[in-house]
Amino acid sequence: MRARTVMAAGTAAALAAHAVPLVTTRASLRRRYLPQLAGLGSPKHVALTFDDGPDPGTTPHFLEALDRLGMRATFFMLGVNAEVHRSIAAEVAAAGHEVAAHGYHHRSQLFTPPGRVRDDILRGIHTVAEATGQMPRWYRPPFGTLSNAGLLAAQRFGLRTVLWSAWGKDWSEKATPDTVLAELDKDLGPGVTVLLHDSDCASAPGSWKSALGALDGLAARLSAMGLTAGPLADHGIAA
Repeated sequence: MRARTVMAAGTAAALAAHAVPLVTTRASLRRRYLPQLAGLGSPKHVALTFDDGPDPGTTPHFLEALDRLGMRATFFMLGVNAEVHRSIAAEVAAAGHEVAAHGYHHRSQLFTPPGRVRDDILRGIHTVAEATGQMPRWYRPPFGTLSNAGLLAAQRFGLRTVLWSAWGKDWSEKATPDTVLAELDKDLGPGVTVLLHDSDCASAPGSWKSALGALDGLAARLSAMGLTAGPLADHGIAA
């Protein structure tokens, strides 16, 4: 009985340690206590980031809109999508945008064994690098859920992990361009990192249109605030 109790306690401790970083999913706590992880950077700048692409049916629309608005961004690509849609991934990089790693599969780290988390991150890095010609510098886990294994693996592979400090909740089936902007308005300001999605592969079908439709309004808001939007590489996040 004692042996079983000790074993159970050890298992619980291991699971707890694996999931400790999940507390960082609370944006308010993240911004206050972990500003680097929240993506807080230069007060004159806003980092614009997109998750879950590349997608041949959606990503080109974002590239066109961003080019029209004179904005550059960081695209957190899923390895599986970059592998299947190599030409679109390459197009993102060729358009002057920064590419980053989002893992190979869109799976939460919460119930994933550490070894599988590590392998997924590494496979995602290599796939994105091969498809785009850019070696990712940044990593964002799917769903924003972190584990110690994920943090350590990203660090080991030379990546900086960053989440976000403002998001549009554009993944919802109820999202519209207006709701996306309303959600962004709650936290939009100097030095934040904005999260949107250029693909609905892990979101409600068609939800990408809400993010796309919000870009003009976002650009207007940033201009009124005197802020410049760009990729994380230009965001000045402290090392």
